[in-house]
This record gives sequence, structure tokens and C-alpha cells, in this order.
Amino acid sequence: MITTGTKAPDFTLSIVTAEGPKQVTLSAEIGKKNILLLFVPMAFTGVCTTELCEISKGIGAYDSLDCTVYGISGDNPFAQQAWAQKEAITIPLLSDYEHAVAKAYGIAYESFLPQIGLGMGGVAKRSAFLIDRAGVIQYAESNEDPKQLPDFAKIQAKLAELK
Repeated sequence: MITTGTKAPDFTLSIVTAEGPKQVTLSAEIGKKNILLLFVPMAFTGVCTTELCEISKGIGAYDSLDCTVYGISGDNPFAQQAWAQKEAITIPLLSDYEHAVAKAYGIAYESFLPQIGLGMGGVAKRSAFLIDRAGVIQYAESNEDPKQLPDFAKIQAKLAELK
């Protein structure tokens, strides 16, 4: 996993918005605000839905700390759009369909949920990366257990330091 103090790996990922499909490039967002990347394993699953719904409900806290939040999963952008509409997820959801970003950040499972017969490789571990306006990772957390949420209190405390 990449660690604090390192430059965030750049990427371009797809998103479907009300205006249609588009691309989001991390380097184009650097410098505008701090950025929180929340990697989740899969759309439409319980813990992922809970996490992103809670963040959506509390987005004002991140806005007040001058932070843009993105959710990232390996689902296709149209599935993410349907998930966001169904669950009222308001943060932008970026599609890492090829799992390249999860691999670049060092958080891809070799085999996700093999104990129940799935064993899918490349799925992102539940992870959080806080990137400052200079593009440097200021907080990094990745959890082997897909049910373990990031420590959002620590993330917000770090954002307060960066403000």
C-alpha cells in the first residue's frame, strides 16, 4: 500500500453524471481542495452502501474542511449510477473497472471472498486516502476485513490540520 508522505498516483476514471458519462483525472483536481478517496469493494453490498450513505449524509463536514470526497469501486459506471440513485449516494462514484487504480495504490485483493466461492482478483480493499492540495498522501488506511470501516474521526482530524 502506498503510504503517507508519498505523491498520490494519478489516474483517470469514468463517472456517469446527470449530464452523461465523463472522465475524472486526479491531477486535474489536485490544488483545488483536499481530496478523500474512499475505495469500496462492491456496489449494492451492505457495508459499502452504509459507508457511502453515511458519508453522503455528512458531506457538509467534509465541505467545511475544504475536501472533495470520491467513492471508487471496480463496478462499471452505469451500475454505480443505479446504486447511487437507489441509495441516495451523493458523492461522485468513480469506476475502476480494470482495477488499475486499486493496484497502483497497493490495495487490491489477490482473491476477494474465496471462502464463499467468489475468489475475484483485483477488487479494492476498503481503504481511505487523504490527499492534500499538493498531491501528497496525508492519511492512508486499508483494511483486510471488508466489513471494517475507515477511521473517519482520524480523517477529519487530519483535514482540520490541513485547513
